[in-house]
Amino acid sequence: AENPAGHGSKEVKGKTHTYYQVLIDARDCPHISQRSQTEAVTFLANHDDSRALYAIPGLDYVSHEDILPYTSTDQVPIQHELFERFLLYDQTKAPPFVARETLRAWQEKNHPWLELSDVHRETTENIRVTVIPFYMGMREAQNSHVYWWRYCIRLENLDSDVVQLRERHWRIFSLSGTLETVRGRGVVGREPVLSKEQPAFQYSSHVSLQASSGHMWGTFRFERPDGSHFDVRIPPFSLESNKDEKTPPSGLHW
Repeated sequence: AENPAGHGSKEVKGKTHTYYQVLIDARDCPHISQRSQTEAVTFLANHDDSRALYAIPGLDYVSHEDILPYTSTDQVPIQHELFERFLLYDQTKAPPFVARETLRAWQEKNHPWLELSDVHRETTENIRVTVIPFYMGMREAQNSHVYWWRYCIRLENLDSDVVQLRERHWRIFSLSGTLETVRGRGVVGREPVLSKEQPAFQYSSHVSLQASSGHMWGTFRFERPDGSHFDVRIPPFSLESNKDEKTPPSGLHW
């Protein structure tokens, strides 16, 4: 309720879905085998090196439909370096935590790079692909502007059959008029297996354009146990820069 303008709620095929920004408990990280890495929110660095990124590890986005209700009596129920910086225990509240001024100030300053721009979702042959793009900012490089986006991809097997991701095929269109094709094995160096026991895989990647907007779309090729293949559509999504260009975050200095 204290989140201004409803940041975190965006349309998914005409429906409004609530997403939460969450902290990953450090004790869970060793057990997250189906993540390419511990998910992190990345920012452009605040100096002239246009390719430099810095990350806040253990910060992720979760759909309301994936939330399991849980209550703890611990004053610090989650082990994460930001938990006590952001939240204060208050036994009169339910849940018994209130936002510290640090959290309010950090969200106010950084929400252009933290809020979801849109969520795109499509299902092909019981494989659901969710894409969440984030605009990261603009840098000047070699007398031109370079615009950066991060995109988070979640793959979910809604069936009981085991499948394995083998290839990716991307098309990246820039408003400058260029169309790039990217093909390769797997994603982020992995060829994840999606089974009934481990049905989901999630990863983040980055893309840069020499234009303020563009589009991405493509397919993932999956393999069945019998050796047959099928293609899963990646829903087309737009890469839009913030119209009110702001200065990128200045870093994590407390």
